[in-house]
Amino acid sequence: MEELLLDAPVIASVKDDAGLEAALRSECPVVFLLHGSVLTVPSLVERLKDGGKTVLVNVDLVEGLASKDVVVEFVRERTRADGILSSKAALIKAARAQGLLGVHRFFLVDSFSYHSLGKQIAISKPDYVEILPGCVPRVITWLREDVDVPIIAGGLVCDKDDVVAALGAGAVAIASSNSDVWAM
Repeated sequence: MEELLLDAPVIASVKDDAGLEAALRSECPVVFLLHGSVLTVPSLVERLKDGGKTVLVNVDLVEGLASKDVVVEFVRERTRADGILSSKAALIKAARAQGLLGVHRFFLVDSFSYHSLGKQIAISKPDYVEILPGCVPRVITWLREDVDVPIIAGGLVCDKDDVVAALGAGAVAIASSNSDVWAM
């Protein structure tokens, strides 16, 4: 995924069927699947994979899946997904152990959540961390100094200025559900 992000650092975050269709038409090579159920995720991933996309499933948002290691096994055995996203360190650790990419999502709402990030990364050992909201370049700059995991800026990345600011602060990519951002 690293090479893909070097050439195209915008990730399409898909939260509904219309977004899936738009992502399939987009030039974004990487897609974060943020919706679906245990019944639909395999076919949604299949459509994206058939469209040539690298796909990571946000297992925290899939209806009918529990926050247990078995969810990672389900994604690995029942879909062609390349990896998962989760805010739970244990699930990212399990994904990595099963050969899937792991993106550990962090919602930074205050200094407490910021300072707990290092401990969580030590447990999960993710391939990437996704910081939400991603429109805070100053925090991305601090994180580049504090962690040695590539950072993806996600959430509230609304326009070209946000993309440029996040990448300029040290993020390797941005993730957005705004299809206008995908075309940048």
